[in-house]
Amino acid sequence: MGCRDKELSLLFTDDGRMADLNRRYLGREGPTNVLAFPMTDADPHKDQGPDIDAGLLGDVVISLDTARKEAEETGETLEQAVERLLIHGILHLLGHDHVGNRGAAVLMEREEERLMALLREG
Repeated sequence: MGCRDKELSLLFTDDGRMADLNRRYLGREGPTNVLAFPMTDADPHKDQGPDIDAGLLGDVVISLDTARKEAEETGETLEQAVERLLIHGILHLLGHDHVGNRGAAVLMEREEERLMALLREG
């Protein structure tokens, strides 16, 4: 993914704290499953890959309450749901987005699926 030996911060929290973060930083009401706060201006559509020079990718926050609900709805284990959300968050840190652009959403979804398959193989 072009970010070997890089660092990220990971916070597992509950829906209450996630709702606070979602409102404070994105102006959205209610909890969400994952938030990502990148430390770079990564763009996955650039040929040279992400602009990661300081060694810090950013922060990923995962709501375990929401992950647990999603796992129950999809038939995943909690571990699988958390892995999926972590990959999703890391992709956001690397500049991927899925909001407002169907092509970008498809690209991000394919990358998520590819990375989840690699986890299952390992």
